[in-house]
Amino acid sequence: MTDRPPYPTAAITTLKQWAPPPALVGFVALLISMFGAAYAVGSASGPVAPGMHSTEIDSPGFDGDLGRPHGHSGGSGTQGAR
Repeated sequence: MTDRPPYPTAAITTLKQWAPPPALVGFVALLISMFGAAYAVGSASGPVAPGMHSTEIDSPGFDGDLGRPHGHSGGSGTQGAR
């Protein structure tokens, strides 16, 4: 018979206390696999609308700043008389 040290039950008990529940591990694995499958299908199908362009508005009277109309001279922000 061989003399082995006793099984380290204290270390295993400590690991079991800090290990996540098996249901959580399974759920995370399912999420990862579903994301991978969806990514693979999306990559294989290609672009949804190949002719679609940007949605940026390039209209006169709008300089891209939502607070000011086009042609605003700037200044201190007050609209007093000059």
